[in-house]
Amino acid sequence: MKKIIIASTSTVHGSDYLSYILPTLATFFKEVSTILFIPYARPSGISYDDYTIKAKKAFEKINIKVKGIHEYNNPKDAVLKAEAIFTGGGNTFELVNQLYKQDIINSLQEAVNGGTPYLGTSAGSNICGVTMMNTNDMPIVYPPSFTTLGFIPFNINAHYLDPNPDSTHMGETRETRIKEYHVFNTTPVLGLREGSWLEVINKDIVLRGDYTARLFKANESPREIPSNSKVIV
Repeated sequence: MKKIIIASTSTVHGSDYLSYILPTLATFFKEVSTILFIPYARPSGISYDDYTIKAKKAFEKINIKVKGIHEYNNPKDAVLKAEAIFTGGGNTFELVNQLYKQDIINSLQEAVNGGTPYLGTSAGSNICGVTMMNTNDMPIVYPPSFTTLGFIPFNINAHYLDPNPDSTHMGETRETRIKEYHVFNTTPVLGLREGSWLEVINKDIVLRGDYTARLFKANESPREIPSNSKVIV
């Protein structure tokens, strides 16, 4: 049974790392003793070890151990044998680049489609879609492909922001950029607001959290998806 949580962010304003979603994770990972952490996106260039320590401190609060994938000699084997997997946020380009470099794209698909529980936050959520093409990150490296894990039949735009009517910024809004994407592409895009996440159980995809999400489809007006409702594209 496929079990996935796709969270827009790891940290909401005014709270600690993962704290807003820890009650959900305690239930989601209730049968898990150790999580395999994938730190390849590593924000701000921190080391894999330091990023893994950050994840460890969060999961200690719900009595779950964490071990970084970089601590294993065989990353593919680590993925396939993992009780559960967590991919953290940072730069999606670097994350995808490393997933291809380590040759674990197929292993992740095999494990998670086979029932290994998966948590993604930010960049770790972007890779759950068909491609990573709706990330907000700068292309600091050039991955071999933009194709990602395809756990859901659409792309994720994490940290989705609504236009601020009081702002004097004249650049493109997030909505404008997604519409530009749909000039050349047809894959739907879900704008996932901070503090929201998707719960995927087999083929059912349900929006959780306090906010709606914004669904974009080519040649259609965007529509809001209410919290606690299925996302159907």
